[in-house]
Amino acid sequence: MSSENLSGGGRIAEDRFRLLIQAVTDYAIYMLDPTGIVVSWNPGAERFKGYAEAEIIGQHFSRFYTTEDKATDLPRRALETAACEGRFEQEGWRVRKDGTRMWAHVVIDPIRDASGALIGFAKITRDITARQAAQEALRASEERFRILVQGVTDYAIFMLSPEGIVTNWNAGAARIKGYRESDIVGQHFSRFYTEGDRAAGLPARALDTALREGKYEAEGWRLRKDGSRFWASVVIDAIRNETGALVGYAKVTRDITERRSAQQALEKTRAALFQAQKMEALGGLSSGVAHDFNNLLTVVLGNLDLLRRAPEERRARLIDNAMQAVEQGRRLTQQLLTFGRRHVVLPEVVDVNRLILGMDDMLKQSLRGDIHLVFDLAEGVWPVEVDPSQLQIALINLAVNARDAMPEGGRFRIRTENATGPEAGAAATVEIAVSDSGHGMPPDVLARAFEPFFSTKDVGKGTGLGLPQVYGFAQQAHGSVRAASEVGHGTTFTIALPRTDAPATDAEIGAPRPDEMRRPLRILLVEDNPHIAEVAVSVIHERGHAVVSTASAPEALRVLTAGQRFDLVLTDLVMPGGMNGFDLAQQVRRRWPDLPVLLATGYSDQAEKAIKDGFPLLSKPYQPAALLVAIEKAASLVALSPRRGRVVAITQPAADGP
Repeated sequence: MSSENLSGGGRIAEDRFRLLIQAVTDYAIYMLDPTGIVVSWNPGAERFKGYAEAEIIGQHFSRFYTTEDKATDLPRRALETAACEGRFEQEGWRVRKDGTRMWAHVVIDPIRDASGALIGFAKITRDITARQAAQEALRASEERFRILVQGVTDYAIFMLSPEGIVTNWNAGAARIKGYRESDIVGQHFSRFYTEGDRAAGLPARALDTALREGKYEAEGWRLRKDGSRFWASVVIDAIRNETGALVGYAKVTRDITERRSAQQALEKTRAALFQAQKMEALGGLSSGVAHDFNNLLTVVLGNLDLLRRAPEERRARLIDNAMQAVEQGRRLTQQLLTFGRRHVVLPEVVDVNRLILGMDDMLKQSLRGDIHLVFDLAEGVWPVEVDPSQLQIALINLAVNARDAMPEGGRFRIRTENATGPEAGAAATVEIAVSDSGHGMPPDVLARAFEPFFSTKDVGKGTGLGLPQVYGFAQQAHGSVRAASEVGHGTTFTIALPRTDAPATDAEIGAPRPDEMRRPLRILLVEDNPHIAEVAVSVIHERGHAVVSTASAPEALRVLTAGQRFDLVLTDLVMPGGMNGFDLAQQVRRRWPDLPVLLATGYSDQAEKAIKDGFPLLSKPYQPAALLVAIEKAASLVALSPRRGRVVAITQPAADGP
């Protein structure tokens, strides 16, 4: 190849290199002579520094440096370093033509000829002001965050490696846990846990939870350096980088020992207050019940004692007086059970209007002749599912209250209507509003109207359980009751009962009638109380039925297993020993499915189970007539499926209120 061709090839390469340098605009690329004079200039240098090529060629490159850097002779030192070490690299402030500054990354390389003689320098500069500003902002932010974290003394804030090693430590951690940073950095965080928690693997589970769910939060005992304990609130957060890889954990701990102690003290005080209030309420309950039952027992004992010596013509009256006192005691017991929500609920689907109209005589007897009874019953009232006897008692109690509120006569009104709330989808209810035109109640009395044993009546004129019974009934029926009153303008109580879509049945109203004699029955009686058993046997014999009496469920099973035939088993629900009346009834149903069982109880936790299983239930205390009707109704179920038994309950209205 000729020297001409080589020369031509070299010129082509030089032209390409020159074009390459001239095309670069993101870097200032130019040459200096050995003394630092600018001898070439590319468009990138013009864009960064603001000088046109004609303005800068022949000028010393030191003009790009700040006054401070020139005072330290940095331009000269930069060239010396490049010449001696083969390269100079630095970041720093540089000055544009207009006097503004930029943060630049600078590289200076020496250029030598074939013999090694220095012929100049190649200088490459890049404007990284934006990057430096971002880095500075990040550094300042991190510094502010570090100062913030270090300034927090109420919280221990520190980081853990993915393995749980402590990597930093703030002043709050030093104060709470007692370790200096040099003591704890590099140690595993499990040393803060109690020996029991470490043995149970709690530290590892905490990190696993934070890793899996992103966060772990708990309270528990932690240890200080001196071995003392404190109750801590702990939060551990997993920390991940931009790619989602785990880089460690952030752990925040707060000493809440004092707060926990204060909460425990408060709870203890509340418990003591509740106990005191409970004892006060129990005292009121005991004294109220004792007062009323003492009065009733006085009547019973007095009349029975007089009965021993009374002539024949007075005996009937004395017996009636004793019976009335016993009936009042039975009603008081029913009110107590209803208020305490321990009354056995016997729900039926009821036509409210029909039930109220059927109570006309009862209500008139509860009122007086100078009180006008008004029924304002809406047409098409929805059926409700309630215990009809308890609804009757509630209305009688309200009637008695109204009577006492109208000593000079007035009007007693019962209104019914369907009601729905204003909100969409609100529950549909049937409202029974009972109003009187009496003297009304002031706000302080109205506020206590449903409080048990609270009464404005004279001593002996009321138990203070009438309105609580109304409240208890409404709650058991999943409804509500509200009261409105104004002094001098009467009172209105409104009972709201949930609507049911089931069809109404004929609610049995009034006392049972024992005059429908059936065939003589053979009855197995199971009653552990000998006095009750004696009364029941006498009543059953008097009716013409045969009865075998046993005192326990196992004894009854032995009698049945012996092969004797019976038409009915009448058993008390609550009995001592390992087998109660419900257990006996279930065994009888399994072994003798055609033999009906009638359960009798005043109150038992087993009553609801018995009702759900379809066993007939007779409420104690019962009148002889009620016992006979219940027996004959239960015996008639022999032709029905064992699960289709009707519930039999005889409950009469209470006759007093607050």
